[in-house]
Amino acid sequence: MTALTYDIFETPHGWVGVLASEQGICRTTLPEPTIEACLDKLGSTIDDAERTPDRFVELRHRIERFLDGENVDFSDVPIDVEDASPFHRAAWQACRTIPAGETRPYRWLASAAGRPNAPRAAGQAMARNRLPFLIPCHRVIASDGSLGGYGSGRTRLELKKRLLDMEARL
Repeated sequence: MTALTYDIFETPHGWVGVLASEQGICRTTLPEPTIEACLDKLGSTIDDAERTPDRFVELRHRIERFLDGENVDFSDVPIDVEDASPFHRAAWQACRTIPAGETRPYRWLASAAGRPNAPRAAGQAMARNRLPFLIPCHRVIASDGSLGGYGSGRTRLELKKRLLDMEARL
């Protein structure tokens, strides 16, 4: 079994968690109001993981800068999503190519992932994105220009809008 490591750190926007295997980052969380909520979002996988803050120092700084409104590129951060379906992996990889400050509709994402007639499946791939920031699903919107979903609840949709507005200014 692959050794897992994790860290949870506080930002001015809330607590963020990161979980990684030897191959790359497996999971990140959006900012959460408490450590407990962050741990819950990381899931039971961290029960067998070792907390290693030193491994995540650079990623932590990137996430903090991004949340503070800087243009930060995460495309070079290795990810580990091998346990996902081939379509989800393809959709997530396509999403990583969307430049900051731009958006793409779910239909584009479906096509880029090899299934042009599956925009709903592309939406499900974004809904199951376990690597916010690294897979910038906030850049995927509905074909009518509406934001669609993001995380769960109204505050998450407000975060999506804030991230898109921030990137548009950059």
